[in-house]
Amino acid sequence: MAQDRKGNRDKRDRNEDSEFVDKLVGINRVAKVVKGGRRFGFAALVVVGDQKGRVGFGHGKAKEVPEAIRKATEAAKREMIFVPLRSGRTLHHDVDGRHGAGKVHLRSAEPGTGIIAGGPMRAVFETVGIQDVVAKSIGSSNPYNMVRATFDALKRQMHPKDIASQRGLKYSTLQERRRSLIGSEE
Repeated sequence: MAQDRKGNRDKRDRNEDSEFVDKLVGINRVAKVVKGGRRFGFAALVVVGDQKGRVGFGHGKAKEVPEAIRKATEAAKREMIFVPLRSGRTLHHDVDGRHGAGKVHLRSAEPGTGIIAGGPMRAVFETVGIQDVVAKSIGSSNPYNMVRATFDALKRQMHPKDIASQRGLKYSTLQERRRSLIGSEE
């Protein structure tokens, strides 16, 4: 980061930082046993997103908490993915994701539903910009596995235009089918 002699960041760096929202999911104190006793360190899990469909997560380890958080944030910014959102607020379709023993099920929701999800998954949804979703965690409650399983599910999320092109249909035809299905449920 570029700094002047007083230690202030310039405008370019401030705008870059304000573009992203970061959430600290968890901090672990880890110990390494050595001849003289124990050496303590910290591991941080951070989720970073722009609340417009881009999101990433990172893991950082250091001797001090702020340094671990900084490393995790930088790692999250390097490994970002794009998630297509319907109306900028929810998922296009229901999807499952898994990582190790952690499994998650994500469902799109009506406007006004809010985020119905547990801790680590909630952090991911808030940073990606999803406002209405219902999620269920099945299996492992380990935050690392839950975040990775959620990312696996979000990577499987497809925009209807991509599905239409794979099936050789027009996007409008696919949308008409969706509307007719929704109309028949009511």
